Amino acid sequence: MQKYTGKSVTIIYQDRKGQITQRRILVRSVRNDVILAYDLDKRAPRKFEINQILALQPVSRYAS
Repeated sequence: MQKYTGKSVTIIYQDRKGQITQRRILVRSVRNDVILAYDLDKRAPRKFEINQILALQPVSRYAS
């Protein structure tokens, strides 16, 4: 996960209640199995537990 620091990625995430969402995030840092990120759609900082990420894909710099 460290290799995505400073990059935008799309994740499929399952929260603690079992709800699955797709998020576009900018990875700020990775600490203790938690990604500290900026949610590009919600325009707010967020924390994501790595073990709850179901899929991850880098965002093309040319995608809008």
